[in-house]
Amino acid sequence: MNNSYAKAYTEVLEIISYFSEEEYNKIPKEKIEFYEEHRDRDYNFKINPNIDLAEQNISHNTNAILVSLFRDYFATDKQKEILNRLLQQNQEKLEKERYQKYNPNNIFDNKSYNNQINTVNEENYLIEVTKQTWYRKILDFFKSIFRK
Repeated sequence: MNNSYAKAYTEVLEIISYFSEEEYNKIPKEKIEFYEEHRDRDYNFKINPNIDLAEQNISHNTNAILVSLFRDYFATDKQKEILNRLLQQNQEKLEKERYQKYNPNNIFDNKSYNNQINTVNEENYLIEVTKQTWYRKILDFFKSIFRK
């Protein structure tokens, strides 16, 4: 199992341990057993029950699991509707950002990328070529033979 999910399961188990018995029993035993089975036993995570959960240092995966648990087992129909709308808006925003970043129509319009290619090409053409006369070439050839 992915290490980040194993840590998230550990964090989720720590958080739900502070639930009341009634709330804790709303979560199916199979889910809790799954979290127990796949958690990271070496990861030590503690929360401060006096501080709001939003201010705790929890991972994104833990947050996603908690949202899923809330939606499936604790939320009213109205809360589920609001939550689903919010999740849909976040998904649309993420897709829009990805489209703008990786827009296939503008992929070759990146000016900085084109400028970098041009400077690299210009640097490659700046090699100095010296012309030697035919007698200089012959003289250099004989010198190299005698040096050996």
